[in-house]
Amino acid sequence: MTDGPSPRRRAAALRYVPGETDVPEVVATGEGQLAARIIALAREHGIPIHESPDLVRLLTQLPPDTAIPPELYRAVAEVIAFLLRTAATGRPGAATTSR
Repeated sequence: MTDGPSPRRRAAALRYVPGETDVPEVVATGEGQLAARIIALAREHGIPIHESPDLVRLLTQLPPDTAIPPELYRAVAEVIAFLLRTAATGRPGAATTSR
């Protein structure tokens, strides 16, 4: 017996360039196969991946090329801090995903 279907995988890709963009922007979102493609492209290009189901659920509600809203600044700042730490240590690891 199962607990029902597993949730579809989701992904959101963010872009933030200090001095070039005022706030991070959602550049791509997707579910299922599209999420898998976003994640695969991130891996192919050495972009770290951070899993945050609650955040990705909110980000995937935004259309691409949208600045993140102020209520998500703190959560996205935590992801950016993770990415900076990951880069500083040289560990692979930011498309944001959920399972």
